[in-house]
Amino acid sequence: MSDIIALFFNTDIMAKTAGFLLDGLWMTLLLCLVVIPVGALGGLAVAVLAALNRRWLNIVLVIYVDVFRALPPLVLLIFVYNVPPFAGYRISEFEAVVVAFLLNTSSYYGEIFRAGIESVGRGQREAARSTGLGWWQTMAWVVLPQAVRNVLPDLVSNTLEVAKLTSIASVIALHELMFAARSAQQATFNYSPLILATVIYFVLLWPVVRLLSRLEHRKIAAR
Repeated sequence: MSDIIALFFNTDIMAKTAGFLLDGLWMTLLLCLVVIPVGALGGLAVAVLAALNRRWLNIVLVIYVDVFRALPPLVLLIFVYNVPPFAGYRISEFEAVVVAFLLNTSSYYGEIFRAGIESVGRGQREAARSTGLGWWQTMAWVVLPQAVRNVLPDLVSNTLEVAKLTSIASVIALHELMFAARSAQQATFNYSPLILATVIYFVLLWPVVRLLSRLEHRKIAAR
């Protein structure tokens, strides 16, 4: 039992590597602050463009959504990071993560926003247009607020998945939390840094999980 504690729960090693993991945590938080809004805005653009009901445009959007929902995020990240140098552009690790997450998460956010837009009755749109509002004004002031409220649990759930997905940035050596934990584990020949990283992830994401649970229960109660 003492060997297990020394290998997985060594508080001395946790204390010595905490600063290194903290540096990785700041990068993880920065990634979340960038990729979540970028992905959500990209998805919103996809959904709004789909609402225009232009046949040729819808074909392009369907291909975009299907391709980037089908590709594993890890494969997409490796592709985005390794291909540009062959075209003469050296992309940074951070840029690669942002681009890969934009392509992947915008397709998922797009489908969520599209479902929200379709949940708003046509009568409300027609009523808004009858007051003199244009198509874009109706979408911005009437449809989207209701659409977001209708799919809020799904948006929070997808955001939670995106936050957890940032850990795959470690495969291209971006110094985020998981990369820092793996590096510390390899340097100390001890798994305690990984356990510490697990605790940090839990502390950060558990409040979001509880928020999602409350939103889902509220949605069920409102039916």
